[in-house]
Amino acid sequence: MKSFQTEIEDPLVQKDIIDLEKKIRAFRDGTLNEEKFRSLRLARGVYGQRQQGVQMIRIKLPFGKMTTKQLLRIAAISDEYSTGNLHLTTRQDIQIHYVSLERTPELWAKLEQDDITLREACGNTVRNITASAVAGIDPKEPFDVSPYAQEMFKYLLRKPFGQELGRKFKIAYSSNDDDTAYAFMHDLGFIPKVKIVDGKEVRGFKVMIAGGLGAQPILAKTAYEFLEEDQIIPFTEAVIRVFDRHGERTSRHKARIKYLVAKIGLEQMMAYVAEERLATNVKSYKINRDAVEVKLNKATTFTTFKVSNEKKYQDWLKSNVFEQKQKGYYGINIKILLGNFSSDTARLLTPIVEQYAADDIRITVNQGLLLKYVPKGALPALFQELDKLGFAEPGFDSVADITACPGTDTCNLGISSSTGIARELEQVVIEEYPELLFNNDIKIKISGCMNSCGQHSLAQIGFHGSSFKNGTAVVPALQLVLGGGVVGNGEGRVSEKIIKIPSKRGPAVLRTLLDDFEKNAVEGEYFNSYYDKKGKDYFYQLLKPHADNSTLLPEEYIDWGHSEQFKTEIGVGECAGVMIDLVATLLFEVEEKIDWAESAFAAGLYSDSIYHSYSAMVNAAKALLLGKSVPTNTQHGIINDFDKFFVENNEIKVDGTFKDAVLKINKEEPSKIFAEKFLKESTAFLAQAKTYRENQVKN
Repeated sequence: MKSFQTEIEDPLVQKDIIDLEKKIRAFRDGTLNEEKFRSLRLARGVYGQRQQGVQMIRIKLPFGKMTTKQLLRIAAISDEYSTGNLHLTTRQDIQIHYVSLERTPELWAKLEQDDITLREACGNTVRNITASAVAGIDPKEPFDVSPYAQEMFKYLLRKPFGQELGRKFKIAYSSNDDDTAYAFMHDLGFIPKVKIVDGKEVRGFKVMIAGGLGAQPILAKTAYEFLEEDQIIPFTEAVIRVFDRHGERTSRHKARIKYLVAKIGLEQMMAYVAEERLATNVKSYKINRDAVEVKLNKATTFTTFKVSNEKKYQDWLKSNVFEQKQKGYYGINIKILLGNFSSDTARLLTPIVEQYAADDIRITVNQGLLLKYVPKGALPALFQELDKLGFAEPGFDSVADITACPGTDTCNLGISSSTGIARELEQVVIEEYPELLFNNDIKIKISGCMNSCGQHSLAQIGFHGSSFKNGTAVVPALQLVLGGGVVGNGEGRVSEKIIKIPSKRGPAVLRTLLDDFEKNAVEGEYFNSYYDKKGKDYFYQLLKPHADNSTLLPEEYIDWGHSEQFKTEIGVGECAGVMIDLVATLLFEVEEKIDWAESAFAAGLYSDSIYHSYSAMVNAAKALLLGKSVPTNTQHGIINDFDKFFVENNEIKVDGTFKDAVLKINKEEPSKIFAEKFLKESTAFLAQAKTYRENQVKN
C-alpha cells in the first residue's frame, strides 16, 4: 500500500490513516484478532455489509452540511471506489457501498483533502452530530444552532473518552421548539433557548438526556431547562466520561446510556456528571458563533420565463419551498426517493447550486437535501433545472416522502425489505391520494428490522421488517406501529405495535388506514389525535383481516424486489464493536494506550494524556481479571473487582486501593503535573500486570 505522508497536512489525520493501513495488513496476515480489527475499522467509518468481502463506508458530515466542492469529491470517490451511487442517511451522513477493505485508507486520504472525515462514523463512539437542516434560515429559530453543532463536533473528534464506549452515543440539535431533529430521542439533545438577563440576551439550551430508538425506544429526560451556551461542551464531555465508566459492556443490547439512566436514575446520573466536571478538559467553552461560513451566490438577476409544467411548479412551491428568516431568500427542499442518487446526478447538481443558491447544501433527517439563500427571482429557473434531474418532485416531508433504511439491500440485520415496500407505498400515495402531497402531519417511516434505523418508532404510521412461519415456509412480514411523533420542546411519542402482516399486504394496509382516517376524522384533526381517540384495539380490529394467513397467495412468500421464495438471512450486526476478551490482546492494547498517553503529554494535551493513562490502568486490570476467569462488565465494576481479587490478597501492590489510584482521574485538575504523575503510575502498573501475567502463564 502507498504512503499518505504527502497527501495529508494534519498529522493526527495522517497518523489515523496510516494506522488503519497497518491494522489492515496485520488483520490480513493473521496477527490482529478479527473482532479487535472490527472495532478499529468501525471507529473509522468502515462497516461490513451483508455481502461478504465488501464494506459500506459512512462519510461523516456534521449536521449534514457540505459544500459543492465536497459533494464533487464524494461523487468522485464513489465512482473510483464504489458503485457510483450515494445514499443519504437519517443521521445526515452519506454512505457508499461495495468498497474493498484494502482501498479504504486511500479513499479516506482523498476525502480528507476536502476536509471530510470517516472518523467515528460507526462503532462504539460519538456518532455524527445532527441538527435541523433549516438551522440558520429557520424563521422560528431563536438563533442558529449550526455553529454549536460544528464546535462540539470539532471538540469531541478523537477525544480518548469517546473511542471505546459500551455502545454508540448520539447528539442532536433542533433549531426551535418544534424539535425537528428529535432531541427527545437522543443520548443528548439540545433545543435553543434565550433569556434576558439585566437587559441582555443570554443564549442557552434545553438539554435532553438518555433518549433512544432501537428495539426498545425510550423518551429522553430533561437534564436542564436552560444550560448556558458556554457550558454545553463541558457538560457533554462529563456525560460521555460517566457513560464510559459506568455503562454496560457485556450485554450490547443494554449498553446505551438510556439503560444506565433507567438503572441508576437521573439524579444519580447528574451527580456522577457533577463529580466528573473537575476532570474535564475545559470548565467553560466559548462558542465561535461564526464557525459556520455561508458563501452566498453573488448573482442578483435571473432570466424570467414561463415554466413548462405550471401545475407541478405550483405544487412544488407549495410543498418544497419556504421563505427564510432572511427576507427575500428561500429554502428549497429536495425530495429524494430512499435518499439514493447517482454520482452523475451529484455532478449535475453542483453548478445549479453555484448559480442559484448558497454554497451550503444540507442533508435532511428524512433523507433529502436542502438548498439555501435562493432569491425569489431565481425560483422558476431553479425549478426547471432541478426538474431535469428528477429533483423537483412535490411532497417533501409529506405522507408521500417515506423514510426507509437500506434494510436487506446491504445490512446484516435486515429481516425483510424496507426499500421495496417504501417504493410501493410512495406510489400508492402519489397515484391514489395526491392531496396528501401537502399533508405534513402524517409521516411514514420504515426499518428493515426492529432497531429503527428508519425511525419507524417516530412515525404516525411506521413499519419494521419481520417474518413469520406458515407451515414449513417463511413469509416476509411487516410489523405495523402507529401513533409516534414529535410533541415539541423536547417531548415526543413512541409508536405502538398494532399488528404483523405479510409484507405484500403493506399497500392494502396503508389504503385501509388512510381511507378510515379520511372517512371518520373530524375536520382539521391530526392523525395522532384520531389514533388516541379511537385507541389501539380499534386499529387492530380494523386491520385484522389483513393478517389472515389462511388466505396467503403464492406471491406473498416472495419479498418486495425479489423473485425467489423468502428466507431469513440475518447476520451479525455491526452497529457497535464486540468486546475482545483475550488477555494478550488487551495487554497489547494497554501498551498502545501508554504510547498515546506519552504522545498526548508531549503535545501538551494533558487531559487526553490523563484519560489514556486511566484507560490503560482499567484495561490492564480487566486483562488480569479475565486471566482469573472473573467476568468483566463496566469499568466501575472492573475497578471494584480488581481490589477484591488482586489488591486485598496482595497479588498486585498499589498505594492504597486500586479504586483510589485509578479514580484520581476525577479528583484532580487536568494539569501538567498530575498528567506526568498519573502517566508514571499507569506505566508502572502495566509493568506489574505484565510480570504477573508472564508468571501466571509459566505456572
